[in-house]
Order: sequence, then structure tokens, then C-alpha cells
Amino acid sequence: MSAQRLAPEITDRDHVQGPADAAVTLIEYGDFECPFCGAAYPVLKRVQARMGERLRFVFRNFPIAESHPHAEHAAEAAESVAAQAGNQAYWAMHDLLYEHQSRLADPSLAQYAGRAGADPEQVLADLESQRYAEMVKESFLSGARAGVNGTPTLFIDRIRYNGPRDEDTLVAALTLVAEEARPG
Repeated sequence: MSAQRLAPEITDRDHVQGPADAAVTLIEYGDFECPFCGAAYPVLKRVQARMGERLRFVFRNFPIAESHPHAEHAAEAAESVAAQAGNQAYWAMHDLLYEHQSRLADPSLAQYAGRAGADPEQVLADLESQRYAEMVKESFLSGARAGVNGTPTLFIDRIRYNGPRDEDTLVAALTLVAEEARPG
């Protein structure tokens, strides 16, 4: 297996849902303005619901600014929300960004941040100062080093997944990996 096909280890800088000792981990490199990520969003939510505690889901920023002019600020706003209000607020912001992909200008980002539980004015100040730009860039570069060249890109237990992205196929792939990892 090529090292280029492996996602970096999960760290405390990652945004994670699900238990650390889950049977399988799904990593998504995503772009909040990408229509393909937007289409994958409800599928991944259903996959998470079906897998329950057996799945740890990790989201990493991979904004493709050349195609999506609001993607970097959306990612930075989500990081600002996480820093201000924690993991639960981050995931609320994540969901709001995908649910409102057509409205990602800074005033809308501030509004979503408020709905997610963060201070909207602080988010705007963080965007103005580019406080989280380097963090978003680091996430992007980690993906580029792992061979990510578009979004969404998925990794199952750090190995790139290139199969179909429908709910049933993803659940089957995740379940197979989880069962193979089970001792015994």
C-alpha cells in the first residue's frame, strides 16, 4: 500500500464525532462550498446514524479556493466556532454550512456561527485577521500529501476509499473493515 494513500494520524486538532475506540474510522477531506460534498453530506449523516458507536467520523478542511471562493472563509469560520464554543458547536456549524451552501458570504457565516453557539462578531474579527487561515492551510496540505486532489475524498481507517458513495455501499465497506479489525 502506497504511503500516499494513507491519511495522517488522527490528532487533537481534528474534528471528530464518535468514540476514539470505535471499530472503524471514516475521514472526509471536504470543502464547504463543493456541490459534491454537499451531496455527500446527507449520505454521510445517514451512514453515521446506521453505524452508531462503531464509527468514528473525522472531518478535515480541503477548501478548493480556485473553484469555491467562499470555501476558505467557511472553513476558517468553522475553526473559529470550534475554538470559541467547542466540538458540539463546531459540528453544528459544519451542518449549517452544508445546509446553506449557496449562502457562504461572511455575514452569513457570522449568522451561522451565532446559531451554532459562538460569538458572530468574534468570527468576523477572526476572518478579518486570518486567525485560522494557517490551520486551514495545514489541513489542506495534509490532504495534498495524502494524495487528495478533489472533494470529497474519503479514507477508511486511513486508507483511501474510491468505491461508490451511496449509503448502503459505504456502510458495507465500513462494516467489513470493522469486522476484519475485530480480534478473534
